[in-house]
Amino acid sequence: MNRAEDNSSERQVTVYRWPPEAPWTNKKRSLFREVISFVLTIALAVFCVTALKLFVIDVYEVPTGSMSPTIAVNDRIVAEKISLYFSEVKQFEIVTFLDPVGQDRTLIKRVIALGGQTVDIKGGKVYVDGILLDEPYTLGRPTYELIPRRDITIEYPYTVPEGHMWVMGDNRTDSADSRYFGSVDVDLITGRGLLVLWPPEHFSGLN
Repeated sequence: MNRAEDNSSERQVTVYRWPPEAPWTNKKRSLFREVISFVLTIALAVFCVTALKLFVIDVYEVPTGSMSPTIAVNDRIVAEKISLYFSEVKQFEIVTFLDPVGQDRTLIKRVIALGGQTVDIKGGKVYVDGILLDEPYTLGRPTYELIPRRDITIEYPYTVPEGHMWVMGDNRTDSADSRYFGSVDVDLITGRGLLVLWPPEHFSGLN
């Protein structure tokens, strides 16, 4: 028995869309995807910068000379925040903190004494727990008492309350610090001074 073979050619069917797709439709879709991608990239960048400022580091421009010569006027400094989650601030460290007077600004000073320690100022010198401090960062500038704010009283020797710190600027003759606003709650600390970032000629580590 002979086997029949179908030698007919396959038919190709072409499907037409109606109405036909406009030639610029694909371009519109591509542009839309690019816009979405750009917006998401910007949003991610903003999120990362915000997270860094909140939890890791922050950069400040110092507008005054209260920390001179360690930090000069208009220097940009970097303060880190991570170590604050693991260790308490120590004496002589440089820290940034919210202004205890209530103004919406951040200050930077050096920690001179911590809760339970006693600060005294005599003859232009600073004593903590009766011991004269060696303070080379002041370049020999004398330290004198200041007239405190109206709402507080500071009498020397002064014992720093627990949970507070006594801070002063390195430029003792031009710094409004704990001599003026009293001890500072450690909860107001926002960072540890890490380094002077700018200008390049001032680049150096802090603390």
